[in-house]
Amino acid sequence: MSLFGLGRNQRTFRPKKSAPSGSKGAQLRKHIDATLGSGNLREAVKLPTGEDLNEWLAVNTVDFFNQVNLLYGTLTEFCTNENCPTMTAGPKYEYRWADGEKIKKPIEVSAPRYVELLMDWIEGQLDNESIFPQKLGAPFPPNFKDVVKTIFKRLFRVYAHIYHSHFQKIVSLKEEAHLNTCFKHFILFTCEFVLIDRKELAPLQELIDSIIVPY
Repeated sequence: MSLFGLGRNQRTFRPKKSAPSGSKGAQLRKHIDATLGSGNLREAVKLPTGEDLNEWLAVNTVDFFNQVNLLYGTLTEFCTNENCPTMTAGPKYEYRWADGEKIKKPIEVSAPRYVELLMDWIEGQLDNESIFPQKLGAPFPPNFKDVVKTIFKRLFRVYAHIYHSHFQKIVSLKEEAHLNTCFKHFILFTCEFVLIDRKELAPLQELIDSIIVPY
């Protein structure tokens, strides 16, 4: 099944989120599309001259959320409660779910349940106009970068689970090149704006080093 066709598990796909901040977001998205089209991911992640950092973080957060959603959506028939009873990234790393609101104490859940809770939580953040303002010129909250960092840290966990538990399936679907490009873009953006602590990246450190070192 192609990443870009919905196929059997279209019910698991969420509607694509659109860019925040009205026309400003649309403008930045055009810039992202243009720079990504050039194939230079290192350039594509940089803050465009004269642009607001929070606006740039917001538009890219929506894009990376959509990307991870789409990637994980191709695996829902393989990433099941039976196959993945816990959310892991290899034998050493297990992730438990807490959102600080409804679930304050981390709980053990299956990988698909973790991803479902995570995507619901991120969607709630993106839809909250006091965090991700939709109107042009509306202020971002003082803790905006902290919210973005939490979103990125948790999206990374989905990548870590996919690589450790489902990479062979991705290869059999002939989607590994797409997965690797998406992850490379995600990591270069993360490193450019220091969004994830190094210790959190440990499950995929070797892969990350192979992405960063050539530059």
